[in-house]
Amino acid sequence: MSKKLVLVDGSSYLYRAFHALPALTTSQGQPTGAIKGVVSMIRKLIKETQPDLMAVVFDAKGKTFRDDLFADYKANRPAMPVELREQISLLYAIVQAMGLPLLCQEGVEADDVIGCLALQAQKQGITVTISTGDKDLAQLVTDKISLVNTMTETVLDQKGVMEKFGVSPEQIVDYLTLIGDSVDNIPGVPKVGPKTAVKWLSTFGSLDEIIKNADEIKGAVGENLRNVLEQLPLMRQLVTIKTDCELPVEPENLHITPQDNAALIQYFKTLEFKAWLDELLIGEPSEQSKVDFELILTEKQLALWQEKIKQAGCLAIDTETTDLNYMSAELVGLSFALATGETAYLPVAHDYDSAPSQLSRDMVLANLRELLESKDVLKIGQNLKYDMSVLANYNIEMQGIAHDTMLESYILNSTATRHDLDSLALKYLGHKMISFTDVAGKGAKQLTFNQINLDQAAEYAAEDAHVTLKLHDILWKELQNQQQQRHVYESLEIPLV
Repeated sequence: MSKKLVLVDGSSYLYRAFHALPALTTSQGQPTGAIKGVVSMIRKLIKETQPDLMAVVFDAKGKTFRDDLFADYKANRPAMPVELREQISLLYAIVQAMGLPLLCQEGVEADDVIGCLALQAQKQGITVTISTGDKDLAQLVTDKISLVNTMTETVLDQKGVMEKFGVSPEQIVDYLTLIGDSVDNIPGVPKVGPKTAVKWLSTFGSLDEIIKNADEIKGAVGENLRNVLEQLPLMRQLVTIKTDCELPVEPENLHITPQDNAALIQYFKTLEFKAWLDELLIGEPSEQSKVDFELILTEKQLALWQEKIKQAGCLAIDTETTDLNYMSAELVGLSFALATGETAYLPVAHDYDSAPSQLSRDMVLANLRELLESKDVLKIGQNLKYDMSVLANYNIEMQGIAHDTMLESYILNSTATRHDLDSLALKYLGHKMISFTDVAGKGAKQLTFNQINLDQAAEYAAEDAHVTLKLHDILWKELQNQQQQRHVYESLEIPLV
């Protein structure tokens, strides 16, 4: 079986994605639509074609040989929109991080690079798929070279070209010469459209024969043809893909290398491509995803942590309960995290069969009441209103509330759709949290927190507190940069600390 080479017309998809897709931006206003469109196409293409070799080709900056041939070539094209230009360097970096060869050859266009590689590969017995939305590349189609348009999900082989254009791949250059190209400012024959071009090529076979028999073509359209006969050779040269370029690479060297997941995580985090970031993080635990924590099971450990918290004067805190409704929720455990990096989980009501002995809830709350109600011991949390309400069920009025990451996120970007801890961790830390369903299961058989194995529950709970503390550091600095900190305190309705 012959090898498969996929050549991506990156420039074609770049413009099409930019104009066809909504004007996507990050929460900070950074444009991302073109990047997302092109990367989506590439990912889909790889999945569907499973190529042995691949390259993504873009137009290089500057003039090409066609500009030297025809001063007005592409003269009517507007300048590249700033919103598109801003996305190009990041797109290039992502393509390379995906392990894909990226080519930009000065002096020629992406079409020419693709044409050279396609014909070289064909000679070596390699099957070529060109991914593009550009009709010009139909001139390259053979029994070994086909086109695929991922945006319209169409494939053009030799038969497909004939059905779409009404001419064979060998006649595409002549066809394009006759009809011209308004996008590239190639005139063609005035008033000659696809139907007339197909008719002439069906009758005479080629542009050369049309030129020889120009006097036989009657009417105004015949007169138009005769008026541009001297220009047609140049027009044909402009629409002909150059297939003898000197390139720095040969088809057999276009290997796909392992992708750089660390780099992609950072790019997807910056661009807020949550779904792709999620994919990368699942099954790939990083150093930060394993939280070192202490499981508090004895009175001595509890006393030591009381002292640590008192000395620190500030902690991240989270309650684990049996229900999301605070009115019916029962406290199962508490997790703590300190700025020193120390984290702990204090279970009080895990009651499944074979659950280890734990400190009683009443004793724990009696011992922690002073710290929890102290205004001098500052508390950081995620949606602390819930934790306050749960503790209030046990006659504890939590005070000293300093920071709430959910509220910080909202003040920082009120238009964001999600401010939950999982989403914030992914967005700001590039960290995939242990989900509740990971430890509790799903559906009718889902466990309540008191039924979850203590080791799993402890890891889940400790991560919540640990990540909350790290998130606060980032969100608070962002708010400081935007001078929004006061709004957080106004929302909390507490005085500035």
